[in-house]
Amino acid sequence: MNQNFLQLNQDKTEVIVFGNKEKRTAISKHLESLSLKTRDQVRNLGVLIDSDSTFSSHIKSITKTAFYHLKNISRVKGFLSQTDQEKLIHAFISTRVLTRTKRSEHITPVLKSLHWLPVSYRIYFKVLLLVYKSLNGLGPEYMNDILVEYKPSRALRCTDLGQIVKPRVQTKHGEAAFSCYAAQNWNKLPAELKSAPTVSIFKSKLKTLLFSCAYD
Repeated sequence: MNQNFLQLNQDKTEVIVFGNKEKRTAISKHLESLSLKTRDQVRNLGVLIDSDSTFSSHIKSITKTAFYHLKNISRVKGFLSQTDQEKLIHAFISTRVLTRTKRSEHITPVLKSLHWLPVSYRIYFKVLLLVYKSLNGLGPEYMNDILVEYKPSRALRCTDLGQIVKPRVQTKHGEAAFSCYAAQNWNKLPAELKSAPTVSIFKSKLKTLLFSCAYD
């Protein structure tokens, strides 16, 4: 590190080893001989990362924080209008505090009455909105290398459909990658939706389409 003009701050640096337990133990002992104590979990940019890569600690932390805020909202709901309550609860993707729905009751009718998309369709919405912004020069620059517009070598019927290239993958994990997942869902959209002139129009039409798919 000294050769690269770097210095390790013992008070601020946390060391974690990933891999199976046996290899982690061996590496940890070697690092301890170098006065580097390893940890089972560390925090980086607010994310708790564990040595098993399960993110169980991070999930527990988020869940605990979410329930804390939901309880606080429940306490002050009598002082808020229905619209303000919807905005607050919608931020946590939850409706039970707002509508007093029991855990044993089906949540789909409640979501439909509030005109909220289920979580899975909300994910579609976020991903497809990111693709639209990227293709129209409104997204982050690094997305340009991930989302490549399909341009056939000769004129085809699909030329004007706004398709993007779907990378070839050989495993299910590869299909879950953003580049593959985004291309697969974007290419299924109607051409008139993909060619929406503005972000607001695209969002409105996309939500209408997903709402119909979710509840009809």
